[in-house]
Amino acid sequence: MLLILFFGLIVFSFTAKSENYIVVQQDLKLAESIKNGKEIYTDMCMSCHLPNGKGKPKIYPPLAKSDYLMEKREASIRAIKYGVSGEITVNGISYKTRMSRLGLEADEIADVMNYITNAWGNKNFNRITIEEVEAVSKN
Repeated sequence: MLLILFFGLIVFSFTAKSENYIVVQQDLKLAESIKNGKEIYTDMCMSCHLPNGKGKPKIYPPLAKSDYLMEKREASIRAIKYGVSGEITVNGISYKTRMSRLGLEADEIADVMNYITNAWGNKNFNRITIEEVEAVSKN
């Protein structure tokens, strides 16, 4: 009986450590993606959406505390991947501007999405992956 209890504790301990290892590994991947995404944002997005992510009222929508960005994940990925035209509503304000396709690769889109969804009051624990970006179609 004591041997079974001891063996059970070892298995439980190993399982708990394995799960913690996976969580730490995911956190490290997210942190690296956010770091890369910040560089991409600085190069490709900051001129319109500004360093603080607040955009320009009625011209360029905010990314900071953006309901659209946080609630419409696939549409946000699509906008970066293919560009966007037409009307969108962000935080109750209508924007009718056009954003051209940026020409980013899937890994760059995932990185910039991970950055903007974790900056300026946004918090996203569910990392955007390359596979998720690749699965988003134009329509």
